[in-house]
Amino acid sequence: MLLHLKNLLRAEELARARALLGDDAPWTDGASTAGDQAIARKRNAQLAQDSPQAAELQQLVLGALQRDPLFFSAALPRKIFNPLFNRYSGDMNHYGPHVDGAVLHSRASQEWVRTDLSCTLFLADPESYDGGELRVHDSHGSLGSQGVKLAAGDALLYPGTSVHEVTPVTRGARLASFFWIESMVRSDEQRRTLFELDMNLLRLRERHGESAETLALTGVYHNLLRQWAST
Repeated sequence: MLLHLKNLLRAEELARARALLGDDAPWTDGASTAGDQAIARKRNAQLAQDSPQAAELQQLVLGALQRDPLFFSAALPRKIFNPLFNRYSGDMNHYGPHVDGAVLHSRASQEWVRTDLSCTLFLADPESYDGGELRVHDSHGSLGSQGVKLAAGDALLYPGTSVHEVTPVTRGARLASFFWIESMVRSDEQRRTLFELDMNLLRLRERHGESAETLALTGVYHNLLRQWAST
């Protein structure tokens, strides 16, 4: 499931993020954090994780996630890998097809995080750069691949199991944050079922208000979550 999270960042947060990610930020070679399979395909710049800019930006992104109910419903987060930040421009302008590691060590929390879900938060206006699509390839081969280039402040949530890539940026600079989520519900199918049930419950309440049926279905949702969740 690919899910578009609109307006994750407020205008003032987006402006602050861009100010911290200027040319004078402590950019490093993104290949330094890639695994063996991906290192030859990764050509981008990445913000130094131990920099003051990274610390401020991580809190900004995590705060935005905490207030977004759609993110919580879809991801059911148990752990969130500390957000990282990258830039694609010039010769450091693409990241070929790759698969993220199944378990990654988060430097900020000093915890291992299972990568059930991946998230990319777009920080540059799509008109300010050419190329730079996030292309997510369907794990089951039924949908082909989907290219995504969202508005600044919007994010894409997608399966951590997906083969994905960033196409070459041929003009301007693409700025983004990226991170992974370990969900309370490990199974993609179970997590999708809970999300669809939650969204349809919201629509039923909007159309008909609270009723005995919506109350009963809410109980079904929470009983399924009790069966499937690990905390």
